Amino acid sequence: MKRLSPLAAVLALAGGPPAAAWPGNSTWPGTYIARLEATALLQAFNAELLSHDSATATLQRWCDDHGLAAGARITARRIPVAETPAGPDERQALGVGPDEPVRHRRVRLACGERVLSEADNWYLPRRLTAGMNRQLDQTDTPFGVVVKPLDFRRHTLSSTMLFEPLEEGWETRPPPADVAALAIPHDVLRHRAVLAGPHGRPFSLVVETYTSELLDIPARRDAAAQPGGESSR
Repeated sequence: MKRLSPLAAVLALAGGPPAAAWPGNSTWPGTYIARLEATALLQAFNAELLSHDSATATLQRWCDDHGLAAGARITARRIPVAETPAGPDERQALGVGPDEPVRHRRVRLACGERVLSEADNWYLPRRLTAGMNRQLDQTDTPFGVVVKPLDFRRHTLSSTMLFEPLEEGWETRPPPADVAALAIPHDVLRHRAVLAGPHGRPFSLVVETYTSELLDIPARRDAAAQPGGESSR
C-alpha cells in the first residue's frame, strides 16, 4: 500500500486532501468497467452492513475476504477528542430524556494499516455492565466486540452513498468517456444506526463513515498492474 507523505498525513488528520490525493485511487483507472466494478463493490458492502447486526464483524469479513491485510483483526483506534454531548436528535434516537447520562466515543476502525471507517458512538452506560464500561473507557476494543454478550440487534436509520462511480441514470446513457484515474473521495458511505438489546431497548447510536480504503484491494491492484490488465486498457 502506498504510504502517505508527512504532508498528506497532516491533511488527512485535518479533514482530508482533495479526492485524487488519497491512497488507493491509482488502483482505479477511470474506465467504464472500473466504474461498474467500484459500484458493485460498494453496493455489496452496503448490503452486508444492512443485513448484519455488527459493523465490526462485517468489516472483519470484508478484510478477510478481500485480502486487505492477511491475518489482521479489526482494531479500534480511539481518536483523542473531547466528548461530543448528545443533542436532542441523539437522545430521541436512544429514547431517553435530557437527564440520562450519555457517553461519546470516536474511533477509527482499521484492518492492518487501512482505516476502513470512522465512527461516532453515543451510548448509555447504565445499560451496559461495569466491565463493558471499563473496557470502553480504558481500551481500544471495538464497541461491537465489547457489547457482543448483549446479543444486540442493529436498526439502520439511514444509509447514504457519498460516492457514486456512475451518475444517476447511467443505464440509459452512453458510457462515460474514459479518464486517466477514477477520483474517489475519502468518504464513500455513511450509516446511522441504533443498537438495541433483544427486547428492543436501545443502548447505542452510531454514525459510521466508511472510507475509500474499502476499495484498495491488493489482488485487484496487482491484476490491474499486469500487462493487459485494466490499467493498460
